[in-house]
Amino acid sequence: MKTVVKKINPGRFQDVELQEACCILQEGGLVAFPTETVYGLGGDALSQGASDKIYHAKGRPSDNPLIVHIADLKGLYDLASDVSPKALRLAEEFWPGPLTMIFPKKENVPMATTGGLHTVAVRMPSHPVARGLIRCSGIYIAAPSANLSGRPSPTKAEHVIEDMDGRIDMILDSGPVGIGIESTILDMTADVPLILRPGYITEDMVREVAGGVSIDPAVAAKMPKENVVAKAPGMKYRHYAPHGQMVIVEGKPEAVAKKINDLVKEKESRQRKAAVIATEETKEMYDCKEVYSIGSRKSEGSIAAGMYGILRQMDTIGAEFIFAESFAEDTLGQAIMNRMLKAAGYHRIKV
Repeated sequence: MKTVVKKINPGRFQDVELQEACCILQEGGLVAFPTETVYGLGGDALSQGASDKIYHAKGRPSDNPLIVHIADLKGLYDLASDVSPKALRLAEEFWPGPLTMIFPKKENVPMATTGGLHTVAVRMPSHPVARGLIRCSGIYIAAPSANLSGRPSPTKAEHVIEDMDGRIDMILDSGPVGIGIESTILDMTADVPLILRPGYITEDMVREVAGGVSIDPAVAAKMPKENVVAKAPGMKYRHYAPHGQMVIVEGKPEAVAKKINDLVKEKESRQRKAAVIATEETKEMYDCKEVYSIGSRKSEGSIAAGMYGILRQMDTIGAEFIFAESFAEDTLGQAIMNRMLKAAGYHRIKV
């Protein structure tokens, strides 16, 4: 398959520029497109064949649900059989935006799209190209992240090309995304909204609107859960992982730097390539060659935006061992550490 890459200026484009991508989606093909979180791999959410193609292109287990992207509230009522007043308040506050909500599904939503579940995950993205594509195609778009299963999510089109070239029909290139981590996922079938995946919309933000929120134990876990039924993407399988073995080192900055320097020295003494993921505030504390800043601790948003790019860079330089600092698990830090621990396969050291 030849994959067409088409540049779309997100700040200035005409609907006609999306016409070819719309036709591909309408005919059951796959199009990668930008959202405000990461690039998504889109297909017709109401077509079992299109959903099957998504799983095949990604090498994704078929019990890992897909998120359905909509452009207006009509889409929610077309897909979900029960929408509570609380869900509508959350939608009014955070849609369009990086929030996914899970509802009981209607019969028209194929089980292939929902990973075999009777619930459907729905999101209304804010990126203009994503919204334009949904609107112009006239379909609801099922779209996981546009990467090979288990790899770091793509935050720019080059990442998508790296993983998906020759596997899908088209890639819409609108440059780097803004947020850089996937949407928050809330289970709205629970009595109290339940966070299944942390993201840019934090626990406190949800609580302020919904009056209460709980967190799935799998989110707070420091080890992977066995025999998990994946009600949302990212709950069950290793995700976001570079090829090298990654370890998170936790503790006070000076102790962390000393431990990482010792670990790197030991690996390099055996002619193994090691790299360090640090921050702007700590990068000078490391005396090894391969030190990379993920962002500034003064701005969690910069860390979230830089995380997947840094993880992919580890593969580019051929790092066999990767040692990363940890981050406070409050506000956006919870989402950052959720991804970093999964990328590390939950390997961590406390000092």
